[in-house]
Amino acid sequence: MGTERHHSPRLLLRGGLVIDTAPHPVVHPHTDVLIEEGRIAAVGRGLPGDETDTGLEVIDARGLIVLPGFVDAHRHLWQAVLRSAAVDESLDSYLGRILGDLSGRFTPADVYTGNLLGALECLDSGVTTVQDFSHVQYTPEHSAAAVEALEEAGIRAVFGYGYPVFDDTARRADWVREVRARYFPSRDALLTMALAPVGPSFAPPETVREDWLLARELGLPIAVHVTAGPVAMRPITALQEQGLLTAGTLYVHGNSLPDSELRLIAESGGAVAITPAIEASMRFGAPMAGRLRRAGIPTGLGADAVTSAPGDMFSQMRAALMSSHFDGDGNGDGEAGSATVKAADVLRMATAEGAEALGLGGEIGSLGIGKRADLVLLRADALNLAPVAHDPIGAVVTAAHPGNIDTVLVDGRAVKREGRLVYGELGSVLDTAHRSAERLAASAS
Repeated sequence: MGTERHHSPRLLLRGGLVIDTAPHPVVHPHTDVLIEEGRIAAVGRGLPGDETDTGLEVIDARGLIVLPGFVDAHRHLWQAVLRSAAVDESLDSYLGRILGDLSGRFTPADVYTGNLLGALECLDSGVTTVQDFSHVQYTPEHSAAAVEALEEAGIRAVFGYGYPVFDDTARRADWVREVRARYFPSRDALLTMALAPVGPSFAPPETVREDWLLARELGLPIAVHVTAGPVAMRPITALQEQGLLTAGTLYVHGNSLPDSELRLIAESGGAVAITPAIEASMRFGAPMAGRLRRAGIPTGLGADAVTSAPGDMFSQMRAALMSSHFDGDGNGDGEAGSATVKAADVLRMATAEGAEALGLGGEIGSLGIGKRADLVLLRADALNLAPVAHDPIGAVVTAAHPGNIDTVLVDGRAVKREGRLVYGELGSVLDTAHRSAERLAASAS
């Protein structure tokens, strides 16, 4: 494997500016974090341990901000080789060109390259967990390539098996069962699985029922795009009427849904993933952060599609925070956002709430004792962050960028150290990505 991951059985982060996110974001200056066997064992000042302990690695975290790794709750990783290919395009144009034309030209090798490049991009920018909504499963070989690339990258991921939007011949339940049995025998591994069907907004009721019953049969959570129409104007109500409205479902976007639909999501134990940069650029509707917060719905953030928007969580946090200052009418009177959505709320969406939205809240998203050690360390003395003393949480949300990241840990393993990815074949991945992009562009011309 290209990733030469550094893994110490015991790791001590000494004296960092620690930001925990549960039950709400709080700052702990001059604080240590002890990691044992990939889990957080202790958080506090003056924890025992030093360099003379041969079984302990000590990282001097003074001058660093230590916080939980970011959770991207909705991204199409395979599209990494199509980066910025649809920046100025409408949703209809994106659907027609990216999903209708280019996606059908992807070979399994293209999918592998896109997923690996996209996953490494996530790790490089501090995203330690990603929900990969992978609607490019044209063959079992495409699925194998997607999952194997996630394994190679070493990221924590929820692989969302999705049928290609415009190819009914690839709608094969037996392929889904095969992927479930081959790659996801348990829910305890670094990689887990979800079903990512088209859903009630875009598919007829009989198709929706087949998909939801398949997920139930395989014990898989569901991630699904929702909007008002074109098939079901009230998609959550449509699920309820079929007896398919279940806890643990992740609804994506939903900008056009009325509050009554959001109440059904909240009452059913569902969650929502919003992608504020894409939702603004493609005009999905009014910002969602304030509405979802008032509805009491766990909310995750996602980059969605790097064809059209940035792929780092800092950009998504800023987009969520700034857009929440405007209500549904665009009046900026604070009804939907500025009075309720703060920087700390947005940081929770990028960490603890994103983890909850993916059904992983018991494992990641905060620095609770026993949780998996997925962490990000930022250089607090960077020119764009210093001094952070006034409001470290606000600084992370409004001022930080991927270039500030010193270290990233997944399961206690360093996937980035001293500002560089710990990946031995990055040049080869980039070369392959360039060739894939050139072939796809030429085939579509």
